[in-house]
Amino acid sequence: MSKDKKELVIELLKKNSDGLTVIEISKLLKISRNTVAVALAGLEGANLIRVREVGRAKLNYLKELGGAKK
Repeated sequence: MSKDKKELVIELLKKNSDGLTVIEISKLLKISRNTVAVALAGLEGANLIRVREVGRAKLNYLKELGGAKK
């Protein structure tokens, strides 16, 4: 996974504070769902995003870096 894809996902999540699904991110960035899933897994492992399940969907949010919020 190139660092560029992760940075693209981070920039997109910064602009969409309501959260985005893998499919939405994939469509907006015009990259495959698998590439998005790998990027999100790396970002989640680095504790940079949080994931919230809403029904069957998983919304991805960028964590706030300023405070100690979860």
